[in-house]
Amino acid sequence: MIHSEYLLHYVWKYRLFNQTDLQTSDGRKIEIIDTGIHNTDAGADFFNAKIKIDDKVWAGNVEIHQSSDDWNKHGHHFDKNYNSVILHVVENVKDEIKNEKGLHVPQMILIVPDDIRKNAEYLLSSNSNIPCKNQLPEIEKKIINSWLGVLGIERLERKTSDIFAHLARFNNSWDQSFYVLLARNYGFGLNSDEFERLALSLPFNYIQRHSDSLFQVEALLFGQAGMLHGDLILDNYYLQLKKEYDFLRHKYQLKPIDGFLFKKLRVRPNAFPQVRIAQLAALLQQSGRLFSSIIEKEDYKQLRLHFQAETSDYWQTHYSFGKESKKSDKYLGDSSLNIILINTVAPILFAYGRKTDQEKFCDRALHILESIKPERNAIVTEFQSAGIKPQNAFDSQALIQLRKEYCDKRKCLYCKIGYQILAR
Repeated sequence: MIHSEYLLHYVWKYRLFNQTDLQTSDGRKIEIIDTGIHNTDAGADFFNAKIKIDDKVWAGNVEIHQSSDDWNKHGHHFDKNYNSVILHVVENVKDEIKNEKGLHVPQMILIVPDDIRKNAEYLLSSNSNIPCKNQLPEIEKKIINSWLGVLGIERLERKTSDIFAHLARFNNSWDQSFYVLLARNYGFGLNSDEFERLALSLPFNYIQRHSDSLFQVEALLFGQAGMLHGDLILDNYYLQLKKEYDFLRHKYQLKPIDGFLFKKLRVRPNAFPQVRIAQLAALLQQSGRLFSSIIEKEDYKQLRLHFQAETSDYWQTHYSFGKESKKSDKYLGDSSLNIILINTVAPILFAYGRKTDQEKFCDRALHILESIKPERNAIVTEFQSAGIKPQNAFDSQALIQLRKEYCDKRKCLYCKIGYQILAR
């Protein structure tokens, strides 16, 4: 069941009610010039509204409740912050109200149209992952495309907030922040948390000190991942890595994470965590100043090539320690590379552009997303079955934002598609 006050806010904000012959509870004529700015924080519900009552225009705030007696229940008659309220909008008027100064506050009954209430109830009580799935084909494409444009930027802004949190944690180091974000995404969902723990346990500057040796970078990463401990593997490369890591561990006073945390069940050999760590080690070793290497590459093709780092010779013939296999290159596949560009490179460029007020980096981030094919996942597939077909990764990211932040949270009243359905 939808909360009545929640719906009243929505109907008032978008003027989804009959605006003819409006009156106060005591019979005075009302004309709504401006509904005001919706306030989601403490204070009145709408700021800077403009209302004409009889022949006088009032400017101030609007408070909305289901019933007039909620005014006193909430203590507004004792609160000076509500002295600027020029209109109390309610579904039911039970009695007159006064503000802290003892002055009467005009009240107006707001009637929510039945069709809007029914549509809202339908959307918010739907069992479908996409509440409006059946109505989506009826929405104009230009409205959907416009909304996807907003949602795509919204998703980048959300990721930017996460990156800013990393910057605050790492003393504004873009290299360390990018390194942690990159490592997390090398977990490709299944092992994302474990890869992030690995990066957090091993500061990037330690890797930089040994960037002239891929062997030492591998020793640091595999050792910190807890993969050089436990049962002894009779493999020369493994034993050499273990010996090197034991030295580096003592030197830097490192504490490894638990290797058993990394998942391999139902994972293709090319995506084994050992292979991913080898790929990450190769990239980190060749990149030098990690973030600078991304900033400097303006060409999209060069950027893709940068992430095609070649693993060490050992990993050309292995998927895990001690088990030799047929020789094969262990480059990131196209789909894996796209995931890294979508979830790591584009967001960090967008965040950098926002932080430094350089729009060119934001534009570059958008160009990357628009150059990649749309993602293939359950969310995108479900929207496609409802008639929304993304053209590129920017669109598919927008659909993920729509599903996670609006559909899953049943925020249909804040969605432009939901508005189209309600406002019919």
